[in-house]
Amino acid sequence: MPIKGYEQLAIFSVVARERSFTRAAAKLGMSQPALSRSMRQLEERLGIRLLARTTRSVSATEAGEHLLQVITPRFEEIDAELGLLSKFRDKPAGKLRITAGEHPAITILQPALAKILPEHPDIHIEVIIDYGLTDIVAEGYDAGVRLGEQVARDMIAMRIGPDVRMAVVGSPDYFARHQRPKTPRDLISHNCITIRLPTYGGIFPWEFEKKGVELKVRVEGQLIFNNIAMRLDAALKGLGLAYMPEDLVQTHVEAGRLTRVLSDWCPPIPGYQLYYPSRRQSSPAFTVLRDALRYLG
Repeated sequence: MPIKGYEQLAIFSVVARERSFTRAAAKLGMSQPALSRSMRQLEERLGIRLLARTTRSVSATEAGEHLLQVITPRFEEIDAELGLLSKFRDKPAGKLRITAGEHPAITILQPALAKILPEHPDIHIEVIIDYGLTDIVAEGYDAGVRLGEQVARDMIAMRIGPDVRMAVVGSPDYFARHQRPKTPRDLISHNCITIRLPTYGGIFPWEFEKKGVELKVRVEGQLIFNNIAMRLDAALKGLGLAYMPEDLVQTHVEAGRLTRVLSDWCPPIPGYQLYYPSRRQSSPAFTVLRDALRYLG
């Protein structure tokens, strides 16, 4: 639509709300004949009558009411975004609270923060490591980081990292004492290092997929940890099998300190996403963080 067409839509919204050419013209600072001409041009271009005119009043037709309901929230959103632009004249500052799992916090958030914080000394970031599915609105967070399948549909989401692949690993010493699992179901007989999900209170099931077959195995073991470092250390010491992000164990696998099993049951999954409630809540500080995290791969 030509720029003039958008201008006419904005004029129409004022006329429909004011229900008067006179009041609308005064509010818009234009002459009544010019306003009336603009509305005729809009109706002619759309081929639909939008306004019912009498000598005393004007009101929207059924089609006009429908159009008004469609364009009003769009104009309100544009007005809100234009209002935010004024903040960009100021130096990005303020505190942001982010909730994230430990893996994306270490591999994605921390490198981004190391890049932007020296350039923006007035921005302060609080990162809360949380394995639960936190309600970021209720808990007062500005944003969260989770895998795409864990993000609520009413959130705005932006991908911030590459595909993620999990790995089941154990030390050579562990496998000297235990037979290697050939299928995910074999893990039931193994000593597995597990993690508890606070949202549900249960042990996190290990998820696998092969040729369209999906399996969730509820493993058990002597150890339950809620952080990556202790799970990795326990696996390196031969205390059990660990289910870890591939990128965190790859160097140990290549060095022979860990042995990987069931790799054909661990396909890549879509990477992490930054999610937040509304674009209207963006601040200059949040915009800096969001732009630094945007994944371009």
